[in-house]
Amino acid sequence: MPHLTIEYSANLAALADTPVLRELNAAVTSSPEVPNEAGLKTRLVPMAGFQVGTSTEPRAFIHAQLRLLAGRSPEAKRDLAGRVAGVLRRLAPRPAGVLVQLSVEVADMDRDSYVQEKL
Repeated sequence: MPHLTIEYSANLAALADTPVLRELNAAVTSSPEVPNEAGLKTRLVPMAGFQVGTSTEPRAFIHAQLRLLAGRSPEAKRDLAGRVAGVLRRLAPRPAGVLVQLSVEVADMDRDSYVQEKL
């Protein structure tokens, strides 16, 4: 815990060629809400099949979901969302003529049902 999943449209494939994973992990683990840097699991997931809205104009998206064990304050969640958004704003590809939408969600995981073990 926590888990950070970045889904992005395939027309932003250059995102995977940036230092985004390292910088996201540094931004999230610098928060006092994430005391164990080794617990953060981050992945980039390209989405080959996607449609943004109904227009035929070129569009793209990046959606980040940070899942944490329940119990963080709304302020802490806003701070974490801002940290993730800041890195993605800075490193996101911006292809000419393509509207790129960025969204970040912080979601609670149920403490009673979450299992994590070292194998």
